[in-house]
Amino acid sequence: MKRFAQLFATIDQSTKTNAKVAALAAYFQHASDKDRLWTIALFSGRRPKRAVTTTKLREWAAERADIPLWLFEESYSIVGDLAETIALVLPPNTGQDTRTLSEWIAALRDVYTQDEDARKAFVLSAWDQLGGTERFIFNKLITGGFRVGISQKLMTRALARATDKPEAELAHRLMGNWHPDDTTWHALVIAEDASADASRPYPFYLAYGLEDTPHALGDTLDWRAEWKWDGIRGQLILRDGQYFVWSRGEELMTDRFPELARAVDYLPDGTVLDGELLVWPSGHPTPSSFNALQSRIGRKTVPKKLLTEAPVVLHAYDLLEWQGQDMRNTPFADRRTLLENACANLPPAAPVRLSPQLHFTTWDDLAATRTDARAAQAEGLMLKRADSPYLAGRKKGDWWKWKLDPLTIDAVMIYAQSGSGRRANLFTDFTFAVWNGNDLVPFTKAYSGLTDAEFRQITAWVRKNTLERFGPVRKVTPHHVFEIAFEGIQRSPRHKSGVALRFPRMLRWRQDKPLQEANTLADLEELLRIYG
Repeated sequence: MKRFAQLFATIDQSTKTNAKVAALAAYFQHASDKDRLWTIALFSGRRPKRAVTTTKLREWAAERADIPLWLFEESYSIVGDLAETIALVLPPNTGQDTRTLSEWIAALRDVYTQDEDARKAFVLSAWDQLGGTERFIFNKLITGGFRVGISQKLMTRALARATDKPEAELAHRLMGNWHPDDTTWHALVIAEDASADASRPYPFYLAYGLEDTPHALGDTLDWRAEWKWDGIRGQLILRDGQYFVWSRGEELMTDRFPELARAVDYLPDGTVLDGELLVWPSGHPTPSSFNALQSRIGRKTVPKKLLTEAPVVLHAYDLLEWQGQDMRNTPFADRRTLLENACANLPPAAPVRLSPQLHFTTWDDLAATRTDARAAQAEGLMLKRADSPYLAGRKKGDWWKWKLDPLTIDAVMIYAQSGSGRRANLFTDFTFAVWNGNDLVPFTKAYSGLTDAEFRQITAWVRKNTLERFGPVRKVTPHHVFEIAFEGIQRSPRHKSGVALRFPRMLRWRQDKPLQEANTLADLEELLRIYG
């Protein structure tokens, strides 16, 4: 655990990418195989199951620190992180422990099956033996909330330095539904046949946002354009007579989209498609809104009625594997031709559709097309260089997303709630309302968009203008107007206002605007009529 704690401290305290990569590479070169494997797992979100409830941990920590529970809770609300709060309030450790990271994780998993008394004894003993960063990490592991600021790209770079393997290959190896219980360091990182897992997806290629018009990109003949769909980006994998669906967030979602199983009847084995999962009823000219897709996202099993009401298709826009061959280094224009040929004879019953490309001769032509994006249920345009390979992660230069300007509305802040982590001392989560006659009707929440200085300023105001408290939430005097930006609007019976916004955030604090000039519920209804 000491070696892992040193690694964690180095990464946590450094803002320089090269220093983090060097620390990780050195760790991967010298740690044991089991520790290396669990380090990759932890840094990529594969955490051990929570062994103790947070309620019990708070009670035990207050007891061991010899402070009342209310004082611990007050400390927790200020610190904002349970693991850190426990590490801070506990008395210094009285012993030393030499167990490794993987040995501690094994002990945590063993205690999961034991009764509460045994769990308590284990936790108190660990707190006595571990101090500083090691104690903090233990607390994170036991709550199942271990997170650290390491991107997949940074980790693969460190692994490449430690193993002399290509970054792209390592990124592919780390994708998929693997866990330290069902693989080894050698099988995951070193072995030559790392692609044997039929379900393993490829790392997604991500685009940068285009901040201006595309005129600076050069000759339009070098570029291809298509809609940026408002759905869930995913990969459909057809291997070994099976199908697998992966989201961009590396979540296996196969069971949520059973209609995609029919793809094995229409496309050859060894096919991997990159595309957008959309609800698209048969015969409709455009897909349904993202709101319709949300009914499918949270379900592990999908009833027949929902399959009929919200049928999902994959709008394919790239071909990553064809007949078992990795196509990612093939230029995009050639991949697109293969994709068009693969989709040419798909019947309407097939759950895969070809995402159309948009024809244009000048950038001004494309700009005019872009204005129709919302009518097509799209967020804007994607621009891809014709000769670009399919890379891993976010790379600048070849792929750009040219999104529409967001919709906006001016709203009044009526509730505030404190943030978490480094913003635990600030009010950062706000509820906003619009006018309906003489009443303010809440319609959305937002927590991003302001600078730290603005959050500190509004926090000071909230503390002086609180009308009521509801647990962590404070009702405040209606006074401040904020411009709220959002990508879409849908009708929603779950909200008092009757609407729900897509990706709401604070665009700016309208300190120049009086309360009475905020928008109305009628304004929201008009936006719903036009864009809903």
